[in-house]
Amino acid sequence: MNIVSIARGHNGSTTLMVDGEIVFYLEEERLTRAKYDGAPLAGLIKVFDYVDHIDHLVICHTHNQQCILDWTAENVYDGLIRKLSRRKFNYKTHNIFSIHHELHAACGYFNSGFDTAACVIADGAGSFLGMNKDADWMPQVLKNLDKHVYEFETIFNVKDPEDFDTVHKHLGSAEPIGFQNPSLNFFVTEHPGLTKTYEAVTQYCGFDAIDAGKTMGLAPYGKPNEDLPRFLDEKHEWVNRQLILPTYPNAAQINTLKYPVLLDDMVEYQNMSEEDKPPYSKIQMDLAYAVQEETSEAMCNLIQKAHDITGQTNIVICGGYGLNCVANYKYAKRFPDLNIYCEPISHDGGTSIGGAKKLYTELTQGQVTFGRQSSIYYGPQYNPDTYLDGIGDNVKVSDTSYDDIANLIREGNIVTIFQGRSEGGPRALGNRSILFDPTIKDGKDLVNEVKHREFFRPFACSIKKEKANEWFDLAGMEESPFMMYAVDALEGVEEKIPSVIHVDGTCRIQTVTSEQNEHYYNLIDAFEKLSEVPILFNTSFNLGGDPLVETIEDAIDTLQNSDIDYLYLPEIQKLVTVPDNLSKDKVREHKRNFRQFKRDTATLSKEPGPEDITYEDVKQLVKEES
Repeated sequence: MNIVSIARGHNGSTTLMVDGEIVFYLEEERLTRAKYDGAPLAGLIKVFDYVDHIDHLVICHTHNQQCILDWTAENVYDGLIRKLSRRKFNYKTHNIFSIHHELHAACGYFNSGFDTAACVIADGAGSFLGMNKDADWMPQVLKNLDKHVYEFETIFNVKDPEDFDTVHKHLGSAEPIGFQNPSLNFFVTEHPGLTKTYEAVTQYCGFDAIDAGKTMGLAPYGKPNEDLPRFLDEKHEWVNRQLILPTYPNAAQINTLKYPVLLDDMVEYQNMSEEDKPPYSKIQMDLAYAVQEETSEAMCNLIQKAHDITGQTNIVICGGYGLNCVANYKYAKRFPDLNIYCEPISHDGGTSIGGAKKLYTELTQGQVTFGRQSSIYYGPQYNPDTYLDGIGDNVKVSDTSYDDIANLIREGNIVTIFQGRSEGGPRALGNRSILFDPTIKDGKDLVNEVKHREFFRPFACSIKKEKANEWFDLAGMEESPFMMYAVDALEGVEEKIPSVIHVDGTCRIQTVTSEQNEHYYNLIDAFEKLSEVPILFNTSFNLGGDPLVETIEDAIDTLQNSDIDYLYLPEIQKLVTVPDNLSKDKVREHKRNFRQFKRDTATLSKEPGPEDITYEDVKQLVKEES
């Protein structure tokens, strides 16, 4: 049975499942190189590299809007399949509307390996629902109201693979509805959700609403500030609607007009001279700190509620907030008696996995169990023997070994690694990674500059699983294979690996075993022999604003557009060296900066570039190329 599942919306993705096994999962941005691409057409084309027919097509819609192809009124994905088909075949299309949170829950639940569980979902705006829709969980009194609402937080009690019982639902509305039924744990309010609140602070700090990870990285630079209004009430239940103004369906804003302390800070900061202006104001950093603390505390309350309502000791965390690795660690410390699973593909891309596994379970009448997910190397399989085909004449290829690469890293070089199938989700796990020596004091600043990232952004590390407890407090956890927790470093560790320890003394870690990733483990082992440190500095193989690389061509292109020189191919034990081409690289750098400027005018540099390359030159280059 061949099932193709597609997630529409930001972080669009395609999942191909054959007889219950994931053949590949791929986010659309990896192929199109367009960040957060939400129309998985290239992924659907990729499907037919692996199968010549499909039996079921699952289209996971965030909201009630069909994807129509011109005058034929044909679904665009059905139309593409028809054009791609190598032979005629019959298949069934399943359009899934209005259960976005349930698809998140399905992804996390089926990947957790739990027989039963309570699933806690916190998302920016989930499904966009009309109150007149025939939803099983919606009270009858609301079904005929002509209003739209948006999913914020949901708790499901999953008693068996086919029974996702909604036991708590918080929906938000742009206008007051004021329906609350505590006995049903069903709430429709004008209060924004937790993730929506995080988005508002993210925008206040000058980032795109979807880049909440930047706010999480900035938070430790802030401090408690009694002059600031609280985001949530004292019980950490409802968000202050006077402070947070949702802009449905996406994003939110902080109401600076109502709070002079926020408006004055914004005006003062904007009026500073460039020489005196710090990267971020004190209020921005303190708000980032506050939103992290308050929303994570609210999530703890939801976890407790999930346990109290359902009696479940197995808890699954999913939805956009599930990627908050600082909060995930907090849950582990707060609830030692609960079995908490944080889904590594928590963002919207994971709903295609949820859709595929949910349908397969229904078709097999719940007779198939998936077990705990042990790997998320879900990308397409490439042939290592073809890696060096067509990579260009201006690169150098040499034989190498684990020891050679470890020496290269130990000498202070930035080395990229490319192997096997790409990682699902946003975290690099040694197959598409940039590596560095964690013992170098200024390593964070150096790599942030090379990657064109903000100075405060922290980096993760990969550590041999058997050594993890000697360096970090795992709060009783046995492992962290998917980099889902920012854990406390033990005393004295920061001095040993300063480039991967954040200002709050934490590090987002990936534990590695030989069984999980043999080549990567062997490289870490070789580095340990040189340094007595069983750890590598690990960050995603991309430049700021770009998706992770997917193909060998993407990898070479990234090196050609950066100051990184080395690409390690462990499957064939080759080292690719890309020589510097300064004039070419500088032009590309400025083109990249210009594209960023088009996305956010605030990022426009006021200084001309080196070698007398100006933004007017870059504009002309872009115009000529287009």
